[in-house]
Parts: sequence; C-alpha cells; structure tokens
Amino acid sequence: MPQIDVKILDREFRLAVADEDRPRLLEAVRIVDEKMRSVRDAGRISGVDRIAVMAALQLAHELLGGDNSAVGPKSAELAGRIRKMTEDIDAEIKRQESLF
Repeated sequence: MPQIDVKILDREFRLAVADEDRPRLLEAVRIVDEKMRSVRDAGRISGVDRIAVMAALQLAHELLGGDNSAVGPKSAELAGRIRKMTEDIDAEIKRQESLF
C-alpha cells in the first residue's frame, strides 16, 4: 500500500493509504491539523497530547451534532459522555495551571 507523509501540528507522520482513499485522508489530516491548531492557539492547553485529546473530543462532539440532536439514545449517551470528559479535562487543566 502506498504511503504518504503528512504534517499535523508541525509533526510529521507517515501513513499508508490506498490511492482511492487518499483525498479523503488528506481532508481528514487538514481537519485534524486545523482543530489542533485552534485548541493550541486558544492558549488554555499546553502539551501535544492534551491538545490532541481536546481536539478529538471537540471533533467527536461536532460529529454528534453538539447538542444531542444526533439520532438515537446511544448517540445522546455518547454525546453526554463526551461532554462530561471535556468538562473533566478542563477542570483538571485549570487545577494544574494553578500549581504554576
């Protein structure tokens, strides 16, 4: 399978991708990079791993409709869990920031 090199938040990654999936993967890379830069530039979170987690949670929240409007009880439950994780991570980040 062919490989491509991509950059996400100034870090290089080599990914294997079928030719027919390449455009969709490149679009996904663009979206993830954009979301991670947005989280980083907001200035509340430091560390690539935390930025990645927050970006992933925000993208999942957006995917689910952000307001429990996704169809079905499982989607609503998942959206609630994502919201709770985001709140927990924000609270922990604030607690750690107060240490410095």
